[in-house]
Order: sequence, then C-alpha cells, then structure tokens
Amino acid sequence: MSQNNTSILYVGLDVAKASLQLDLAGQPHALANDAKGHARLLKLLRDHPAAQVVCEATGGYEKPVLRALHAAQVPASVVEAGRVRHFARAKGQRAKTDAIDAPVLSEYGRAFQPAPTPAPTAQQTRLAELSQRRGQLLHTRTAESNRAAHYLDQLCVRQARQLRQALEKQIAQCDAAITELIAADEKLQAQAERLDAIPGVGAVTAATVLAELPELGRISDGAAAALVGVAPCNRDSGAMQGARHIAGGRAAVRCALYMATLSAVRHDAILKAFYLKLRAAGKKPKVALVAAMRKLVVLMNRLLKNPNFQLAH
Repeated sequence: MSQNNTSILYVGLDVAKASLQLDLAGQPHALANDAKGHARLLKLLRDHPAAQVVCEATGGYEKPVLRALHAAQVPASVVEAGRVRHFARAKGQRAKTDAIDAPVLSEYGRAFQPAPTPAPTAQQTRLAELSQRRGQLLHTRTAESNRAAHYLDQLCVRQARQLRQALEKQIAQCDAAITELIAADEKLQAQAERLDAIPGVGAVTAATVLAELPELGRISDGAAAALVGVAPCNRDSGAMQGARHIAGGRAAVRCALYMATLSAVRHDAILKAFYLKLRAAGKKPKVALVAAMRKLVVLMNRLLKNPNFQLAH
C-alpha cells in the first residue's frame, strides 16, 4: 500500500476493449479506449493533480491507456480483478456493469490505497511481448501436434507438418530476439545471469521470470510467492482443518518454474534435501514439489534484491 495520504483522489477507470468508464470525483465519464479517448482522459485529469487512477488488469486492453497515463506522469494502479469483485460483493454490490464498476474501483482505491504500478521500460515491455508470443506459439504447436496424430489424409498430414515447421521457426526467432534483447541491456543481463546460476534454472526460465514477473527483487518473499501462485492458503474453520491449496498467480511463470523445479530437486543439493525431507514426512510428491517451487521463488527474489547474496553450495 501507499502511504496514508488523504489528499490523493482515487479515480476508478473501468477498461473494456473499445471503451473506458471513468469515475472522477463522483462524476461518470464515458470515453473511447483509443488515442482520442486517452487524450480526453488526460484533459479531465489535468484539473485534479492529486488524482491516482485505479483500474483492473483486463488481459491487455488496459495497456494502451496505461502507457498514456505513464507518459503524462499520472500515477495509476493496476489491481487484481478478483479482489475488486470480492470487495464489491462484500459491500452488497452484486450487479456488474461498466458504470457500476468504475465507482467501485474508486472506493477500492480509497479503502486499500494501492501503490502506483511502475511504468515498465521499453526493454521490459518488449521482453514481455516476446515472452508472451513465445508462449502462444508453444501452445499452438502442442495443439497442432495433438491434432496431427489423428490425421490419415496425406494433405492434412503434410499441412500439419508444414505448420509445425513454421511454428518451430517462429519460436526460434523469439528465442533469438529475447537473447539479443537481454544481452543488450546491462541490468537485464546481470539479472538473467544471477537466475541462470541456480541449478535447474536455464536461460528460457530466467527470461520468462524477468518478462512475466518484473516486480521480482523489489517485493517481499511472501508477495513473490503469491504473485507466482505458490503460496498455500488456509481453509480452516472451527474444528475443521482443511487442506491447503494454491490459487491464482501468473500461470506463465508458474509453468516455467514447475519445470525448473523438477530439475532443481534432482541437481540442487539444498532443494533436493528439502524435497526429500518433505516426502519422508509423508507429503505427497506434488505438495512437496510446490513447496520446493516456493523456495525457488524466494531464492530468486533474494538473488535479485541483494547483489551480495550468494548461492549456497
């Protein structure tokens, strides 16, 4: 959370693909989610220098307006949509429309005072797009490979093979572009080398973590685990002791770290001992593996937070 400053005017901004719904000091404004709409938004905010915009992550539709806000040096907080929805329900607000959601976002800002989301650098933006594109290509390749296994017609077989070859080429292009981008940025290169030094973590995992979790190294260990989605949540009530489950988090990072952890519990002495200790205590393999993932996330966070932090051997 940001410092408790009552002078901040929290402004709710509900983002859709083509439209923006603004709640500014209790006044609604309907805007287009395009360059003209962004210019009008900035004009409206100009009369409120203490304004801080609060919006939800909407799968990318919020990115253009955030770029405009950051360029104009208007603080903006991107908050988790699920938390806002639970907040609205706690207030008894079950209906959901753009006009309703914008004031709810303003109230959420006043109640929780979220810290402004830092503006990404040009390198971070491009790295994130390349990483996401690579993930999409991998997903498409897997789907096409699964379909191709059932083809009998030779035309279908040939087209499937050609498509997979094209996908392989584009994945290689993404890999080359990511490697070149990291090598050209001194800070990213140093961070990638720190992460790559962990047994089980390779260049691809390091790049994915840097692209999808740019907060790493600037947040607490608990926050890092929660962002990845490897922080088990209690489900206890009275005499009932429920099982702990992980939920939420950034799937792309979690998938990359899952594969890295599979390797790390075999080749890293500390993580291997930790994993085997949990298994000996009766923990199921997947439960022990998730615990090792959490330990790996914490290690990454500490490596990037403290340049003097050394890996144990």
